[in-house]
Amino acid sequence: MAELAKYIKLDFEDHVLKLNYHKFLMRALVIAAAVHLGIVGSYWASLRLVKEEPPPTNVVRIKTIRDLGPPPSITGQEAAVAPSVSVAPAVKPSVGIPVPVPDAEVSAEQTFASQQEMSAEVSPIAEIAQGAIGDIQIEEDDVPPPDFVPFEKEPVVIHRVEPVYPEFAKKAGLEGSVYVNIWVDKEGKVRDVKVLKSDSDIFVQPVIDACKQWLFSPAMMKNGPVAVWVAVPFRFSMQNAQ
Repeated sequence: MAELAKYIKLDFEDHVLKLNYHKFLMRALVIAAAVHLGIVGSYWASLRLVKEEPPPTNVVRIKTIRDLGPPPSITGQEAAVAPSVSVAPAVKPSVGIPVPVPDAEVSAEQTFASQQEMSAEVSPIAEIAQGAIGDIQIEEDDVPPPDFVPFEKEPVVIHRVEPVYPEFAKKAGLEGSVYVNIWVDKEGKVRDVKVLKSDSDIFVQPVIDACKQWLFSPAMMKNGPVAVWVAVPFRFSMQNAQ
């Protein structure tokens, strides 16, 4: 009996749940539909109530000749006064009157040069310029040779002077190297010395002074001696200092 009562109770509860399920489902559907209709209705109502303002348009009015009317009258305006310009009276040119010269004051040797004689004359400026140009003579030995000159026999040092070690550098223990280019002319004499690289400026002048006292046998080519540049390095070392 207890099991039957339990079964009847469960069946009754199940039946009640089914009735409540349908009842609450219908309520939920009605509430959801009402909410949706309210939202949609409020949206369409806001569109009805709020009217969009049309964008502003620029109105262009074109005037015709009739709208301009007749031109203004110039009878009432004062005529422009032309500026007065004072013109000085023209000076009448005076014609010179020739004055006769006595015959005693006229030289019989006085003559006038013809066109051919005047063209043949040379101006003093031209004479000075011509004389100056003629006096200037550019010798080939005064022009330094190019950096590279071909030769068959290279120049050889026949008299060498060693540069003096600077006293200050010797006391300070300074050492360094100097690289120079020596211009050797056709006679084997040193014409110029150019410093290519130096570790210290204190060694430059002693090297230049020494190189200017050198003497070479000139470089030789087929036609004779040629001027060349000779590269010579110098090394200042405390071991060789005197």
